[in-house]
Amino acid sequence: MRPMRLLVKFNLILILVFGAGMAAAGYFARSFLQQTAHDQVLQQARLMMSSAGAMRTYTTKQVGPLLEQHQAQVNTFLAQTVPAYAATEAFNYLHSDYPDYAYKEATLNPTNLRDRAVDWEADVIQIFRTHPDQKEFSGERDTPAGRSLFLAKPITAAAPCLECHDTWRRAPAAMIRIYGKDNGFDWKMGDTVGAQMISVPMAVPLAIADRAFRTLMLSLGGVALVTLLLLDLAIVMIVIRPVTRLSKAADQISKGDLNVPELPAQGSDEISQLAQSFNRMYLSLAKAIRMLESQ
Repeated sequence: MRPMRLLVKFNLILILVFGAGMAAAGYFARSFLQQTAHDQVLQQARLMMSSAGAMRTYTTKQVGPLLEQHQAQVNTFLAQTVPAYAATEAFNYLHSDYPDYAYKEATLNPTNLRDRAVDWEADVIQIFRTHPDQKEFSGERDTPAGRSLFLAKPITAAAPCLECHDTWRRAPAAMIRIYGKDNGFDWKMGDTVGAQMISVPMAVPLAIADRAFRTLMLSLGGVALVTLLLLDLAIVMIVIRPVTRLSKAADQISKGDLNVPELPAQGSDEISQLAQSFNRMYLSLAKAIRMLESQ
């Protein structure tokens, strides 16, 4: 029973050591994984933002010129010629694969009032207006559905924009009929008029981090269990078995049995030295007893 109690003590010590190590690793790993997931989601948002920007450029340079003549012939306004419309529609298709991501071209003075910037979006746009060299801004905000992560890039009025947004008198008549002449005009070349916004709930990066954290802790737990079993096996083979043989031999000698075989004492470690010392003590004791018996 004593060797088993010794093994239990070793196991308790090892479990405490492994537990403390896993707790420390988990504490630092959780923050690291959350930051990594946060950066991963932002990088995905940047790729989506770049895709929307590419769609705006494609519409301006290729789609718009092709539709201008047709738009004049049918005497109606084709929203497909508007870069913001094209980018939003393209993102709506992408939204089916990334339902947690939302895209908006928030504008201070839009033609379509659905694009008007709300308070927090207007604050972000003001940051770009105050710092014209800043090309990106990201942050977190509280929403009724929970905390949200957002990425924004400025929208600057360029020459193609002013074809519709300079004054209402220069704007296409078909557009005026649809949207009126009260909104979306008096833009100035080079002014920051809005921002491309991509928002995603913080639950998304946190869920990614939690999955990675569970995988990490399960892996650490599995490695710790295998390590513990291997250490137990090593302790049994190197310590428990020799100590058990030594204990049995000492018990037999204490009961007067002098026919106990010598213990194997190969090697130079502490257990082997203990076995060698025990063998010398046993031989000396046996010799002394025999000398007393012969007198």
